[in-house]
Amino acid sequence: MLSQHSRYALKALLYLASCDATAPMPIVTIATAANVPRKFLEAIFVDLKRNGFVVSTRGPRGGYMLTRPPSEISFGEVIRSIEGPLALIGCASQNFYRPCRDCPDEAACALRRVMLDAREQLASVLDNRTLADAARDPHCAGSMLEPAE
Repeated sequence: MLSQHSRYALKALLYLASCDATAPMPIVTIATAANVPRKFLEAIFVDLKRNGFVVSTRGPRGGYMLTRPPSEISFGEVIRSIEGPLALIGCASQNFYRPCRDCPDEAACALRRVMLDAREQLASVLDNRTLADAARDPHCAGSMLEPAE
C-alpha cells in the first residue's frame, strides 16, 4: 500500500505540474491546494529536493519548483525514490534484488513468477504515466487534489 508520505508527495508534485509555474510556488500555497498539512509537506519537500524532483528558493518570493518538465517525471520514479522497490518480494525486484533464504530453487518458484509478473505490470503503468499525463487528465488531476478519505 502506498504510504501517506508518497501520496502527499505525489499530490504536491501534481499540483506543481498542473500550475506550470515559471516562479517558485510558496509551500503554504501548495499545502492548501493539495490539502496536505504544511509541517508534513515541509519534511516531504526535503526528500523531494534530495531526490532531485524540486529546487527551493528562499525569501519572500521563495518556494518550490520542479527541476524537470512534468512530462519527464514518472509516478514510478517518484514512488521508488520514497518507498523503494515496487516488487512485493525481494527476489522479484529489478533494482533491489535480494534472494529469498527459504527458496531452494528460484528458477522453479511459482510465487516468484507471479510476483515478477505483478511487478512488471505495476512498473509498466507507473513508469509510463508522468505528472504531465495526470495533470492533463481531468479525472486524475481532480481526484489527486481532493481531500484524503
